[in-house]
Amino acid sequence: MSPLWIAVHLPLLPLEAFRPNWLDEAPAVVFERERVTALSAPARALGVQEGMRRGGVQLLAPQALLQERDPLREQGLLEQTALALLQYTPQVTLAPDACVLLDVSASLRLFGGMRALCRKIGVTIARLGVSATLSSGVTATGAWMLARYGNVRTLRSRSLQRRLDRLPVVLLSAAQAHLEWLHGLGCRQLGQLRRLPRPGLQRRCGRALLDMLDRAYGDLPELHEWVVAPPVFKARVELPDRIEHTDILAAYAQGLLVQLAGWLAARQLSIKQLHLWLEHERGRQAVAPTELRITLSVPAWQEDHLHTLVKEKLARSSLPAPAIALGLAAEELQAMQAASELLFPEPGGSPEDHQRLLELLVARLGADKVRQAAPRADHRPEIANRWCSVMQPATTLPAPLATDPARLPPRPLWLLEEPLPLRMQQHKPFYRTPLEFTSPPERIEAGWWEGRPLTRDYFTARDARHAYYWIFRQWRGGEASDEEPQWFLHGLFG
Repeated sequence: MSPLWIAVHLPLLPLEAFRPNWLDEAPAVVFERERVTALSAPARALGVQEGMRRGGVQLLAPQALLQERDPLREQGLLEQTALALLQYTPQVTLAPDACVLLDVSASLRLFGGMRALCRKIGVTIARLGVSATLSSGVTATGAWMLARYGNVRTLRSRSLQRRLDRLPVVLLSAAQAHLEWLHGLGCRQLGQLRRLPRPGLQRRCGRALLDMLDRAYGDLPELHEWVVAPPVFKARVELPDRIEHTDILAAYAQGLLVQLAGWLAARQLSIKQLHLWLEHERGRQAVAPTELRITLSVPAWQEDHLHTLVKEKLARSSLPAPAIALGLAAEELQAMQAASELLFPEPGGSPEDHQRLLELLVARLGADKVRQAAPRADHRPEIANRWCSVMQPATTLPAPLATDPARLPPRPLWLLEEPLPLRMQQHKPFYRTPLEFTSPPERIEAGWWEGRPLTRDYFTARDARHAYYWIFRQWRGGEASDEEPQWFLHGLFG
């Protein structure tokens, strides 16, 4: 299999420190040693250029956002991007000039081809809140140079060679110290550089230039240091302002979840519990962080599903104070389950789809509002079942009665919490209208082992409007007692 690389270049990485996805909204400029080193498109439209001093920028764009370059923060954003991209391939490496390289030779079929994969990578980059230029090539160095030049993609060696021949020599970092001499020779493109005599070029510029040129064209093997996911995941982001709206916090949480998805894919793990915390004021008016935990009934690793749960959890949470930072940690982990090998999808969705729906309902309504039936081995209807949270593991539920449901008499869909006493009219139980029996009696005798013996005869009854009810006749002292039995309504049929 021939290698195939995708290069993700982050040309405006220093600008991303303002806020996510802001580059199309307002002019912004980043300075390094009092000179412009990066700027957004709106700032360029106002006449700001690279190398301009601060005074000139303030004169041309007084409303521009100004910031000093922070190399440590840039490196952190680059590493976060590399961690997030591990969900597409385990072979990810960092390159100079804010670039991430991905060997996707074995990933194209899994993600539906180069175009589909690039679209997915673009979505991931956008969720991180950074802008990027994507290029592809059969060599890592060639894809890296194409990405720095612009959005250029090629999948074959010949097309890569043609495109590299037209690139400016300035993109070859090993030629930076010799640009004046090369331009004096009229050598401004890589194709012209390759036609120069190699012995003379090596004596004048050194072996490093030729080696880099050969690696770009595929004439020399490339060695890489792969990005390794840390043993534990814990990420944090400083918010640009005091934020009170949970929908904005959910947008920043998505950037952390993108990194989590890459980390889970690289470690082949799925998550059972998320720990989310919101930091508030510090100093004299310090407020304790808001701790949120999201427990999943089935381990998951899908970023979209996790983001939906976090968004619903934040929407139901109240903040004691505006948040200034957001953190995320993975607490309970399990080995990732292999994908289903079934040829046809299961009708109605897979069990995982069912569990994801339940988790979404729990996140939106609360664990106490979404319940599951837990049958008990007891014939008394009011005791034969109890309702518990859907998040309770099935192993902790009581064992159901080992009886075939098809052999039992009909049971109502709606069982009253407390049986409703019925009065008698003309020797018939009365509920709105006199009730007619439509089934033979079903005797239930139980509770003697608890000191509360119970004897009931259950009937299906019908009123004058053809509504069906589940009623019973209760014998207090047993059927042989002198006391008259009492009638109760216990359930309603649909």
